[in-house]
Amino acid sequence: MEQKAGAQISTRAFLQSTIILFLLMVAAGVLTLVVPAGSFDRIVQDGREAVVPGSYQQIEAPEYPIWRWLTAPVEVLWAKDGLTVIMIILFLLMVGASFAILDKSGILKSVIDRIVGRLGHRKYLLLLVVSFFFMLIGAFFGIFEEVVPLVPLMIALSYSLGWDSLVGLGMSILATNMGFSAAVTNPFTIGVAQKIAGLPLFSGSGLRILIFLVFYALLAFFLVRYAQKIEKHPELSPVYNEEKDIKKGSSNISDFSEGSAEIGRAGVWFVVFLVLILAVLLSGPVVPGLSDIALPLVGLLFLIGGVGAGLISGAGGKVVRSAALEGIGGIAPGIPLILMAASIKHIVVSGGIMDTLLHRSTSLVGNTDPITAAVIVFLLTLMVEFFISSGSAKAFLLIPILMPLAELIGVTRQISVLAYCFGDGFSNVVYPTNPVLLISLGLTVVSYPKWIRWSVKLWLWVLLAALGFLALGVLIGYGPY
Repeated sequence: MEQKAGAQISTRAFLQSTIILFLLMVAAGVLTLVVPAGSFDRIVQDGREAVVPGSYQQIEAPEYPIWRWLTAPVEVLWAKDGLTVIMIILFLLMVGASFAILDKSGILKSVIDRIVGRLGHRKYLLLLVVSFFFMLIGAFFGIFEEVVPLVPLMIALSYSLGWDSLVGLGMSILATNMGFSAAVTNPFTIGVAQKIAGLPLFSGSGLRILIFLVFYALLAFFLVRYAQKIEKHPELSPVYNEEKDIKKGSSNISDFSEGSAEIGRAGVWFVVFLVLILAVLLSGPVVPGLSDIALPLVGLLFLIGGVGAGLISGAGGKVVRSAALEGIGGIAPGIPLILMAASIKHIVVSGGIMDTLLHRSTSLVGNTDPITAAVIVFLLTLMVEFFISSGSAKAFLLIPILMPLAELIGVTRQISVLAYCFGDGFSNVVYPTNPVLLISLGLTVVSYPKWIRWSVKLWLWVLLAALGFLALGVLIGYGPY
């Protein structure tokens, strides 16, 4: 059977993710039956909705029948976050089509062959450099979802260097998330949270740079140690059996693409669009309104770049069209997963209990010492992250409530922002409610349970390091104010 081009979500990964998300939807629905409804007052500040601290009150529970738990994945399309969900879906479909074209036309193989040819003899240096690059764009530019199109390329690179898909995921989406969490100038977490907290923009970066370096060291040690282990003993890879046939067929590329001059010109064309994409991502935080359309714009640029490269490579319109359809078909199973993940928050909000859960959680901060309070802010953000993956949305929900409470206990605003960023970021590639994680795993043979078992040791070290930095921040009076 001919292997389809592009990123293909496996049936097994799809079914496992569907079952997990369905159980979480039911659990969210059950909460709406047992937790009383409540609400905070909200005001609009600088065009954004913010919570008024101390305004919580219980309200009459809205009528929310059980059958609507099942329709929630459809209802999210016209809910408050519907436009964001639709943009994510369109983005993934566009990049899925583009990647498949690059795959089938032989451009990806050409790129990987050149990288391996130049740096293959120093592959562990290559692993460290690639991981550092992905961490860098997460920490400084807040890039996360946009890395999904590059995941299959990193998987293919990992195969070429003698490793497995876990290493490919580790040096791409995992590294990006580590950087996103150890944010230095991430505009979507540090930027938004500091603005709401009234802190100078990107202040306190000295300690955060140290945090970035420490977390990079943890990631580098984890990846290199694992890669060395499976290079010596491939059978120790958790996905060894699943990848046997894939690795054998990974070099199958259409004959017309090998060594042709057209491939080189196609590569130049696509690099031009990669530069445009990078310009959009770097300009988003400083150009008003650009960040709101950055995701679909990046997807469109990726699609135009991929289609153009495919045609220039000599693949022909028929091959390009066929590859694009295969790419869209490979990504399409991810759409219901995204809708189910988004529906969990929708169920909790529709049942009127989101503010109640938040109110009860914030009450834990009272009457504690500063270090414990900082840890509670961290844990509270981890809890809310399960329902709301958007970093900026959580900031507008949590920061107005947490700041007055934390300051009363002696926790500086800067420490509260740091605790919030830790809680927001690291769980992105742990919780099954995050669509980016589900899609990334779906593009590989790695199931969610295997991903958790593989990464759990790293997360234990990350958790300890995060708690240590929060305690250090309290002890040195990390500020300003």
